[in-house]
Amino acid sequence: MTDTEYVDVLIVGAGLSGIGSARHLQKECPDRSFLLLESRERLGGTWDLFRYPGIRSDSDMYTLGYTFKPWPERKALADGPSILRYLKETASETAVDQHIRYRHRVIGASWSSATSSWTVSVQREGEEDIEFRCGFLMMCSGYYDYEQGYTPEFTGRDDFRGTIVHAQHWPENLDYKGKRVVVIGSGATAVTLVPELARDTMLTTMLQRSPTYIASIPEEDSWSSKLHGKLPSSWVYRLVRWKRVVLQIFIFNLSRRKPHFVKKLLLGEVRKQLGEEYDIAKHFTPTYNPWDQRLCAVPDGDMFDAIRSKRAEVVTDHISHFTETGIHLKSGQDLKADIIVLATGLNMQFIGGASLTVDGKDMQPHDLFVYKGMMLANVPNLVQVFGYTNASWTLKSDLTAMFVCRILNRMRRTGTTVAVPTMASGEVEEDPMIDFTSSYVLRAMDNFPRQGRRLPWRVYQNFIIDFLNLRLRPLKDKVLRFR
Repeated sequence: MTDTEYVDVLIVGAGLSGIGSARHLQKECPDRSFLLLESRERLGGTWDLFRYPGIRSDSDMYTLGYTFKPWPERKALADGPSILRYLKETASETAVDQHIRYRHRVIGASWSSATSSWTVSVQREGEEDIEFRCGFLMMCSGYYDYEQGYTPEFTGRDDFRGTIVHAQHWPENLDYKGKRVVVIGSGATAVTLVPELARDTMLTTMLQRSPTYIASIPEEDSWSSKLHGKLPSSWVYRLVRWKRVVLQIFIFNLSRRKPHFVKKLLLGEVRKQLGEEYDIAKHFTPTYNPWDQRLCAVPDGDMFDAIRSKRAEVVTDHISHFTETGIHLKSGQDLKADIIVLATGLNMQFIGGASLTVDGKDMQPHDLFVYKGMMLANVPNLVQVFGYTNASWTLKSDLTAMFVCRILNRMRRTGTTVAVPTMASGEVEEDPMIDFTSSYVLRAMDNFPRQGRRLPWRVYQNFIIDFLNLRLRPLKDKVLRFR
């Protein structure tokens, strides 16, 4: 093993969070050295990994974009290639890309109080393993497994004579033109894929066990269109960003307080799109309340357009087994297919699946509590960047990066080297870290930290509350200790 390289801040992941965090470090902590370790061969994270047709954000780019770099295009819901281009531009024009080490997979991190530093173990593709040391560790690796999406067991899968693909690993040259395609799933990936595939297929069928709330939103923001050319673009970006933030918080809180009212509004809009004769109750009425799971957004109703034009259909049923020519459903219906697409979800994992030890003690994620939605109880100098589940990821990742900069600058001023949120055993009543009923969340919660029921251990899904707590309130409290 080669000599251990030291940096002040080590960032794991060169996606949306990692690139943004590096830029904040450049601006706010110019005296700190940093590196980004990326397990893949390119930057971009999610927006480089997913290559399926129609890949796009289901969050608007006025809030998914960075605070320091206004989104330059007119589309609010942007396609994947445009977002990846935005990330590459950000990394290049700030020279963040010069600090990225590719094909470096972090497999473990060990804290030593004797040296006030982390030793990070890294696997390098085609080369020997290596270690890095750092004073502060930022985990920007997202929350799901890039290697493998979730795939249920399907009886008779090997009998199917056609092509089966998982949306997370879309083949580059898959020919679906004129074919019969069945997309299994009902989440954001499925409602993105279906209208795009339907442009060229004989028929695209979305096969779901149960419906998801789907809302049509304008592809371009009305404020942006009206203000464009009348105000500087940076002003427009900030105004629209805050409008979107307030609207997201309002809708989420309204959904929690008056779920039946919001449900009626959402289903009423679907009925306007598909007409009175369409079976809304069966195909678009979930059993849960709005925002108990993530709401799916479709730009200008493209999903509904595809259904109205008979290029796409929705089937709500359970799979009995695969056949040679398609899928046999428990209702007795047979779906013919040339291609079956598994949009069956993702596998969540905490901090990229890396192990953590503190002074030789293994730290199991489920035994830990989250401090201010980012640090871990009794784990020094480590931040996990975890965005909002009910709004854009970047809103929280930006706040997290700026909070880390505040910590680092205070440590520099006071001559301290350690920042650690402290908690005594049994001090806090616990809740799951993510308050969602989605299957992919429920499957993974035993492998994630927990939250408490009061500050600062409570994870608020609210940008305004977090803005006040992380940007305006003093760093010093009864929990976060500097030494």
